[in-house]
Amino acid sequence: MGSLVDLNLCPDSSTPSTSAAATTTTDTVLRIPKLEPIDPSFQTYPPQQQLQLRELTQPTRDALFSDSTPVCSLDLQNAPPSQIPDQGSLDSEFHRIAEPTQNALFSDSTPVCSLDLQNAPPSQNPDQDSLDSEFHRVAELFRAAFAKRLQKYGDVEVVDPDSRAIVPVSSGQNAIAVPRSARKRAYPRSGELVRVADMSIKDQLLFRDGVRRTRMIYDVLRIQSVVEEDRRRGEDLGRRPRGDLRAASLMRDRGLWLNRDKRIVGSIPGVQVGDIFFFRMELCVVGLHGQLQAGIDYVPISQSSNGEPIATSVIVSGGYEDDEDAGDVIVYTGHGGRDSFSKQCEHQKLEGGNLAMERSMHYGIEVRVIRGFRYEGSIGNKVYVYDGLYKILDCWFDVGKSGFGVYKYKLLRIEGQPEMGSAILRFAQNLRTNLVATRPSGYLSLDISNRKENVAVLLFNDIDNDHEPLYYEYLVRTVFPPYAFNQTSNGPNGTGCDCVSGCTESSDSCACAMKNGGEFAYDQNGILLKGKSVIFECGPCCACPPSCRNRVTQKGLRNRLEVFRSRETGWGVRSLDLIQAGAFICEYTGVVLTREQAHIFTMNGDSLIYPNRFSERWVEWGDLSLIFSAYARPSYPSIPPLDFAMDVSRMRNVACYMSHSSSPNVLVQCVLYDHNNVMFPHLMLFAMENIPPLRELSLDYGVADEWTGKLAICN
Repeated sequence: MGSLVDLNLCPDSSTPSTSAAATTTTDTVLRIPKLEPIDPSFQTYPPQQQLQLRELTQPTRDALFSDSTPVCSLDLQNAPPSQIPDQGSLDSEFHRIAEPTQNALFSDSTPVCSLDLQNAPPSQNPDQDSLDSEFHRVAELFRAAFAKRLQKYGDVEVVDPDSRAIVPVSSGQNAIAVPRSARKRAYPRSGELVRVADMSIKDQLLFRDGVRRTRMIYDVLRIQSVVEEDRRRGEDLGRRPRGDLRAASLMRDRGLWLNRDKRIVGSIPGVQVGDIFFFRMELCVVGLHGQLQAGIDYVPISQSSNGEPIATSVIVSGGYEDDEDAGDVIVYTGHGGRDSFSKQCEHQKLEGGNLAMERSMHYGIEVRVIRGFRYEGSIGNKVYVYDGLYKILDCWFDVGKSGFGVYKYKLLRIEGQPEMGSAILRFAQNLRTNLVATRPSGYLSLDISNRKENVAVLLFNDIDNDHEPLYYEYLVRTVFPPYAFNQTSNGPNGTGCDCVSGCTESSDSCACAMKNGGEFAYDQNGILLKGKSVIFECGPCCACPPSCRNRVTQKGLRNRLEVFRSRETGWGVRSLDLIQAGAFICEYTGVVLTREQAHIFTMNGDSLIYPNRFSERWVEWGDLSLIFSAYARPSYPSIPPLDFAMDVSRMRNVACYMSHSSSPNVLVQCVLYDHNNVMFPHLMLFAMENIPPLRELSLDYGVADEWTGKLAICN
């Protein structure tokens, strides 16, 4: 386990702070809004009495936090009829009774307000009953108006303002339960600064796996939330639901946000340089950047142990016109002073995040830098990339391009870190547009599939003279034995759906939806919603068009993949495109053999793949047991254990060169579409996480070579 370095005991500054905001404290004044309930009955009173009723609210502000126990007694037991006050004195007495009632609203002790009318003689004043009724009505209006305020200071029962009950019914047969609004939960962030250092390889893998699983839950929740909202709204075209906010809210309620108990300075355990994120909210979930809108994340003065704010991370997205980004060197503009159109309209102040950046520079504390920019293939046309740690070298106040004063900070990237993820993304973008000019040497073939795939499959080797992938015939689809099509949908007796305009889950007549348990496995963009033991796609005998949402894997390769030579893993596979979590990558192809045939081929020394040895990573994709206690793994449809092998010794595709990993970023999902024989499914590969361009793809083969960590076919 890595050591935690406590940074809360920062040394006192040898030089005075550049702003009095670091040392000056101000008293917090609680401002209570004035709530005036509007009631039509006020219009029926004379002007003088209306004024008296309005004055009821005046003493409330000063009396809200009274510590005394109000005692109000109005004894009319022995009052003769002649001494009963008139209307004017009754109004005065009414104010005398109502005022201590208001004082008692927030009293720490139990207010006592007795009104002894047990032995009182019958009222000889016709306004007496109306006065009592008006007293209770106004009192309940006060309680209804300050209901939320009352509940903040304890479990105070509040009578429904729409009811005419004078007091809440405590118990009994006729008791009515009045629902109370739930108190909004607070999720404060810790102000304790720590730095994680000296982690072992085992700890690094442990934290990485934790971040990977957390992000997987987030992606599944985000995707499924959008689908559920679309089902609820039907075909209504409008603003797309924010699945990212819904997913983050559910995870926060379950306590699944990472790094909330400590404020980490420096690298976040489990987050690697080059990791990509599609939403700002996801940065908050993993603890990389805790601000939803502000570009500077910092520990505020109220949480800082030495009374000075400390910056921990910044987002560089080009939002300020005075920013200068040269990669390793950044001139970062402070925040504040902009209008609703993102135009600088006033001078910035050395406070908040701006002061925190200056204090981090003073104490030599590094900050994490996340770059945000538009990129092809992202969900919202924008991506956030973690680019590592930077030191703050300088801070100064300058006149910006808009003519207003702004604070600027010079950031320098710390040496010895992996290459910046943003630089890799831009390099991959150049490869897609102009391959040979960007990387003129090293390519052995520009398409080892010989145009059999929808997109070219590249072969790159700048390490040695090994050309082995060129010696195999490229196999686009798996070759099954003829008897596997006995239960097929291709023949005259085949079955398929009759959805001419496309398959929908709401249609009860879609046979393919029924095969999948009444719901499809993909969303409208072809993203896998939930892993299953087998998925039935629409096949050749179905009436639905090729654009049907239930036709995904059969369309073939969509991303530009590259087989490359690596010093660590031999041959590997990476993509020039950004691959979203849950997206289809390719099929793992080969020639299917029976058990007897596999035994003979093994004796000949041929390379075989056993599908039953692949780890069931599809179980993890869609596992929401940490969110919903009633979650159960999909049990329908199901398939028996796979009892066949695949020969890849002569014919194979790009998937055969994927490396083995115990923490893979690719899963294997069984799919059927051209036949219904569950004994021989297709092995389709899907992304388990957001995979940046040029990052190696990996599978969990279940059994790997002890020395190389890869299967023998890839050595």
